[in-house]
Amino acid sequence: MVSVEFRDDNAASGSVGALSNSRTGIYPLHITQHMQNPTVEDRFGTAEHWLAVIGGISEAGVFRLLYVTWIKRSVDILASSLLLLLLSPFMILSLLAVRLDSNGPAIFSQDRVGRGGRIFRLYKFRTMTHNPTEELVWMTDEKGMKSHKVRNDPRITRAGKWLRKTSLDELPQLINIIKGDMSLIGPRPELVQIVAKYEPWQHERHIIRPGLTGWWQVCGRSDRPMHENTELDLYYVRNQSFRLDFIIALKTIRVVFKGLGAF
Repeated sequence: MVSVEFRDDNAASGSVGALSNSRTGIYPLHITQHMQNPTVEDRFGTAEHWLAVIGGISEAGVFRLLYVTWIKRSVDILASSLLLLLLSPFMILSLLAVRLDSNGPAIFSQDRVGRGGRIFRLYKFRTMTHNPTEELVWMTDEKGMKSHKVRNDPRITRAGKWLRKTSLDELPQLINIIKGDMSLIGPRPELVQIVAKYEPWQHERHIIRPGLTGWWQVCGRSDRPMHENTELDLYYVRNQSFRLDFIIALKTIRVVFKGLGAF
């Protein structure tokens, strides 16, 4: 771990927003590099990189660095490929349920903001009535607050309610993971329209790949207000490790089977 103070006044080309112009904190070196220049691809593995990173840090720090910069991506590819194979019967059933329940395509795709502010196309099983405009609709939740996601949304289909409750609607994102848009674990990818309204400090969640599941999903899923979710995402960004990912994976299984906070 290294203590770093940096400035970055350049917005990412082709991305949404910019990272905080000035922030002091304690981050692993690879995270600091992303914060300073989030638009470049990872350049881990060069002799200069390893000499700069390994010198002076602990053995545990070296393993953590290896995990978040190389091992994690390898696990993402292998695990996602295996899950696609094992869960293909459920995906076929979900696809048929969507097509039989309402008109429109079974797969819904939408622009989301990924690592470094890059915009990518996210895939899901469609859970709402077909709306080709993709316009973001704001509604009032049970607490009287404006939100784009509320309980008992009249646009959600019968099959969609089941898919959301079981989280099967998210399975097509395994393709996003294999493509490199996402990771199995990380902050959830947010809508472009919402990210455009972020305050500078919130863009820190875009330092790493967004995830299929994450820390705030296992701490309440859709039940928490947005600012609390962002704080949980930032906790994960600053503390990601094999141990934390293993804990999140176990908690995700529990949350999914109990349907906690899903709507």
